Amino acid sequence: MRPTRTYSAVAALSWPILVVVYRLRARGRENIPSEGGFVLACNHMSSFDPWPLGLPLWPRRFLRFMAKSELYWFPLTLILNGAGAFPVRRGQADTEAIETAVQLAREGNIVAMFPEGTRRKKGLVKRFEARPRSGAARIALEAGVPLVPAAVRGTDHLRRLAAIRVAYGPPVDIDDLRGAADVREAALEATDRLMARIDELEASL
Repeated sequence: MRPTRTYSAVAALSWPILVVVYRLRARGRENIPSEGGFVLACNHMSSFDPWPLGLPLWPRRFLRFMAKSELYWFPLTLILNGAGAFPVRRGQADTEAIETAVQLAREGNIVAMFPEGTRRKKGLVKRFEARPRSGAARIALEAGVPLVPAAVRGTDHLRRLAAIRVAYGPPVDIDDLRGAADVREAALEATDRLMARIDELEASL
């Protein structure tokens, strides 16, 4: 799937800032499937994470990501929709968002997910704590697509102009879990494998 015009415009404007100012460097791009849809799951340091996560794959590919429903207000809705985002209601079993993500992955899109569910650090008391959730694994299993781990570093220190690093890992082996009788247990096991790989990638940055 090719990027939308809005996505490409944001990427083109962001490129010099990320590469020059924040010295963005990415490795492991060879681990990204060359075609077809998949779930790209990453650690979550800040709201800025989707940009460095997706920019190294542009202009050939672009990310479709869930955005919290609270962000959907005019005119931000137009930008989010144009950039390929779709809403999710956090703290709820949002089956509509899961179904949308499964369909997008089956259609050949990269569905970007942050299994921790929310940023790890924030100045205010958080309503939703960062802990692994099984949505990314569930989507990959249900859609029958690869589950690719990734990690970012530096996005939580933008004011210090910290260098931003991104790493993409090989797809997590979850083929033995596909078609399991207990879907919930399969998703939890896949999530454990995924988070172990994400932790390894983060530690290597």
